[in-house]
Amino acid sequence: MKVYIRSTGNISPQHSLNPDAFFSSRISTTENYFKSVEPDYDRFVDSKMIRRMSRIVRMGVAAAITCLRNGNVENPAAILTATAYGCLEDSSSFLRRMIEFEEKMLSPTAFIQSTHNTVGAQIALLLKCHNYNNTIVHRAFSFENALTEAMMLLQEGSGPVLIGAVDEITDDRHAILSRFGLYKKTGEEGRNIAGEGAAFFLLESQPGGSPQACLQDVQTLYEPESVGAVEHAIGNFLDENGLSMRDMDLILTPHTGNKKMDEPENHLLNSVFRGKACFPYKSLCGDYPTAAGFGLWLAALLLKEQNAPAWMSGIRFPIRQILLHNQNGNEHHSFILISALD
Repeated sequence: MKVYIRSTGNISPQHSLNPDAFFSSRISTTENYFKSVEPDYDRFVDSKMIRRMSRIVRMGVAAAITCLRNGNVENPAAILTATAYGCLEDSSSFLRRMIEFEEKMLSPTAFIQSTHNTVGAQIALLLKCHNYNNTIVHRAFSFENALTEAMMLLQEGSGPVLIGAVDEITDDRHAILSRFGLYKKTGEEGRNIAGEGAAFFLLESQPGGSPQACLQDVQTLYEPESVGAVEHAIGNFLDENGLSMRDMDLILTPHTGNKKMDEPENHLLNSVFRGKACFPYKSLCGDYPTAAGFGLWLAALLLKEQNAPAWMSGIRFPIRQILLHNQNGNEHHSFILISALD
């Protein structure tokens, strides 16, 4: 089922909350991980409430409110929030207090705010929204499964649906994952640069209200046996939508900077993606399980503007079809098909 992206809101390591600023400058990092460019939250929430919110909750709330404002919608019919890590900062705080106070006289605040559904719940409380609200936590398939659920809700007649992908990176999390070789350490080359972000989308079943783009389909693939299996899955996915690789104007690839993990993707560049305009979207936001949310935001922006920043070379306009390929650890693969409006 086709659904339409009416509006977006995105807080990321780039100036994504303001598309004009995003087009004018690209932010790079010399650190081990990307940190989001955060706005003045007083524009979105009362300052007294901001002090009680953790960083990831502030990012999620601001991105969701921006999305709703851009779509001229006060209250969505449903709120779906996708996250793999949840509220890491509050989780770390709660665990530290358990040790510090020897599991006695603990304040419940950090625990309450450490649950994965905190962001979605806070958005609903601020909007006074009593409609359907769900948080999807499924590792690197969290956002893709949330998209699938949103499409099912729209098919049943609910709409508009507010859907978001939210994850943060903290010093503790980075230190743990870098020990396993997943993320870059200081002075190390050829490793992933971790990232974070909060991307929200307002989806509708009808193309009213000047939508940005059309979300045609989403599909996931878990633990493919080989790169050939990924190629086969891509071909089947496009075929099911009445398309072929010849119809794709741009491929957004999940290159992370990790030489070993990027080997299958490099193979795809020399086979099924050969001759196609490609751009590694994780070079802008870093690597994290729900990074596909940033990729979808980027695809929708390019299709709406029919233009790209000067630092995104090799893309010829107009573009009609974009294939977003996401992968995490070469285990979780997903394919999202986004198209311009007819």
